[in-house]
Amino acid sequence: MTGNGRVSWLDDRAAVDLGTARIRLIGFGHPSIVDEPSGVPGSPRPVRHGLVADVAACARLVDQVLRTALPEGARTPGRVLVGVPVTASPAERATVTGIVERAAGCAATVVEEPLAAALGSGLDITGPRPRLLMDVGAGIIEAVVIRDAAVTDAVAVQLPADGDGSLPAHVQDRVTEMAAELLARLPARLRPAAREGGLMLTGGGAAEAGLAGRLCSRLRMTVSSAPEPAHATVRGLARLCLPPMAALLALPTA
Repeated sequence: MTGNGRVSWLDDRAAVDLGTARIRLIGFGHPSIVDEPSGVPGSPRPVRHGLVADVAACARLVDQVLRTALPEGARTPGRVLVGVPVTASPAERATVTGIVERAAGCAATVVEEPLAAALGSGLDITGPRPRLLMDVGAGIIEAVVIRDAAVTDAVAVQLPADGDGSLPAHVQDRVTEMAAELLARLPARLRPAAREGGLMLTGGGAAEAGLAGRLCSRLRMTVSSAPEPAHATVRGLARLCLPPMAALLALPTA
């Protein structure tokens, strides 16, 4: 521990949740979560569907948030973990990595956001029992199955880029059917354990009126929201900076 009570790894590492509507950061010795809109002058939406839409604008956004967190004159940080959608392609992951590495001046590692969100929600993801999670973002909604510390299956719905962040009834119906499809794809022997564990909702849209009720009725299982669901992903990414979790997911620790 440091003298002010912070864990020492926070001083040279950071976790970044680069979302469609918000960018969030924990680390670099900053005393609280940095939570800012994902927009910069001249490009209000550099991130769409959870992915980089405008490279130059996204680079300015990341640099801006890093400057907020890093005290003036601070030494070069050691590593940054950044979240990406499960559906991100290798090229899209490389784009995010490059932007963050150039802005931070250190190595960056991408982590699938629903996996980080599960950790940030307090779920035990290390065993063979399937855990179901739906990450409800402003640009993309992903539902996943997690087993043995990995996403083993996933489905996603992209939301309109010009939407206001709310989920109208027809979108909620589509998302509900998406989750039902994911559950149906599980091997029959695993479905009872998945139902018993319930479905965890994370992301800024987790508290959307009517969504949990629709899912509970359609899936016939418990549906709950993570504590402070909008910060679940960045909390999980921060946990992955710790050596035990980093080793679990084969992430670099130095």
